[in-house]
Amino acid sequence: MAGRINDEDVKAVRDAVPIDAVVSEYLQLRNAGGGNLKGLCPFHDEKSPSFQVSPSKGFFHCFGCQEGGDTITFVMKIDHLTFSEAVERLAGQAGITLRYEEGGYNPSHQRGERIRLVEAHKIAAQFYVDQLESPEAEIGRKFLAERGFDQAAAAHFGVGYSPAGWDHLTRFLRGKGFTDKELTLSGLSQEGRRGPIDRFRGRLMWPIRDIGGEVVGFGARRLREDDNGPKYLNTPETPIYKKSQVLYGIDLAKKEIAKSSRAVVVEGYTDVMACHLAGVTTAIATCGTAFGGDHIKILRRLLMDNGSARVIFTFDGDAAGQKAALRAFEDDQKFAAETYIAIAPDNMDPCDLRLVKGDEAVADLVEPRTPLFEFALRQIVSRYDLETPAGRAAALDEAAPVVARIKNSASQHEVAVQLAGMLGILDTQFVVKRVAQLARWARDRGGKGPAPARGGAPSMAAAAPAAPGFGGPALTLRNPVYATERELLKLALQHPHLVSPAFDAYGIDEFTAAPYAAVRQAVLEAGGAEQGVQDPQAYLVAVREAAPDDAVRAMVTELAVEAIHRKTVDEAYAGEQLVWVRRRAVDRRIRDVQGTLTRLGNGGDPAQLAAVQNELWVLQQYGQALRERGAEAL
Repeated sequence: MAGRINDEDVKAVRDAVPIDAVVSEYLQLRNAGGGNLKGLCPFHDEKSPSFQVSPSKGFFHCFGCQEGGDTITFVMKIDHLTFSEAVERLAGQAGITLRYEEGGYNPSHQRGERIRLVEAHKIAAQFYVDQLESPEAEIGRKFLAERGFDQAAAAHFGVGYSPAGWDHLTRFLRGKGFTDKELTLSGLSQEGRRGPIDRFRGRLMWPIRDIGGEVVGFGARRLREDDNGPKYLNTPETPIYKKSQVLYGIDLAKKEIAKSSRAVVVEGYTDVMACHLAGVTTAIATCGTAFGGDHIKILRRLLMDNGSARVIFTFDGDAAGQKAALRAFEDDQKFAAETYIAIAPDNMDPCDLRLVKGDEAVADLVEPRTPLFEFALRQIVSRYDLETPAGRAAALDEAAPVVARIKNSASQHEVAVQLAGMLGILDTQFVVKRVAQLARWARDRGGKGPAPARGGAPSMAAAAPAAPGFGGPALTLRNPVYATERELLKLALQHPHLVSPAFDAYGIDEFTAAPYAAVRQAVLEAGGAEQGVQDPQAYLVAVREAAPDDAVRAMVTELAVEAIHRKTVDEAYAGEQLVWVRRRAVDRRIRDVQGTLTRLGNGGDPAQLAAVQNELWVLQQYGQALRERGAEAL
């Protein structure tokens, strides 16, 4: 068991490593005033920076998620290390030799697992670099030269070579004190028939570093025809390597990404090299996996989500490249940055483009060309026959929710107008309204995406949305019945004191639209509008919790925030809405009773006939009172 690190050494580590220097390895920090710095919190998703660092105090705190602590705490949390592992890493950076209270310092046994695995990778990376100079590695040097990379380029990126034998690296690391268990756990070795053997053999090697600059894995390129493995072989998932959480080149690109608020996402290791050598030093790549949410989190912390931030994706123009671009667009709105796609002439990747046309062509390629949303929309639209009304309608059904996901309302409107042009729909405002409606549904559904395009989805012609999941026609506000029911529900949620207690006596059937009836039921189950008079905020929470599903919850939220159609909202206006909903309910009941009378006719049961006639008289009198006396008759 590792001994306890000497307290004086722990203090020395804290004092020697400035917290802002450590935090800046993971996210962009800006002046927050008062000597503090701020950035986007790495521990939870946020749109505006609530994460603050105090260099003078050596502490950080997030006002959003309440995470906080000192430099050691930050490293523990960000890289999932134990206390000892975090201190050991920071001590290594500061050049401090640690003392242990029990049994002294034994680097072979008293380091944490992660520290050991990272050290093994560091040694392996240098081993591979040294091997690139060997006669056997001539094939690797030739591969690099043919792609325009000289010895200096290889050294800059740490490119190396893994010998073709079975266990060259394994034996080398054993000699450095690493156990077979550690080598297998690290992914550098794998089990063979007679024990561990090298995972990478006879391949060109790229070290994959985390954002802090530590080697956590490798990408290995096949060189020989008799190698039956995949073209690229990456380190498997290990305690220190998660392919969905690493970006190749991020250690070299992070400062320029933060400085320029721009990142270029390419597809391969050689593409990153080509871009950097051509002056595009913000280039990074994923490591054998699709660009996804965890990658976005890394970039967002560097880009800081300011208004000028840009992310440019380069993909091949073939079907696979188009598919990759559309997959990237699925996560596009997780950025606050503007996203673009750049496709080189003749579908060349940046590495080939540099070879054929030089550095300037690579630099020109990544100047923003086509917004990613436009590329995605054109791919969608191209699948439909726009010469027919049915084709245009189907294309709109698929494309409108895509546009609705654009967060910036001005950009969303502009793209909706472009979409109308793509589809050849002359009524531009129809498309704009449809997109805006879907966007509102997306917001009220908690960012889960727009409501379904068919079934319960609204028609956008002056419509109020029917909640997704409810069948039937859309709820158009041109219908005064729906409009009044909606207005009354908004009052019941936003100003319950104006409609209580009268509202709580209204039946569910007094609301003719199914979504509105469902909201009325939720209010009832939450204790009625009367509850909102006491504690409005708790009341709204209770109504949402009483809703039977996400669709009704979304409707509750929408009605709770939508503006009421009167500048002065008072008892008189509330009374008008209460009366109109009740009058229409009474009129509907009168028509039902009159229909019953007609069916009974003269030959009906006298007692039943008298009861129906009496109900009709009462309803008519009540209706008359509502017309003459208004809210007083309720």
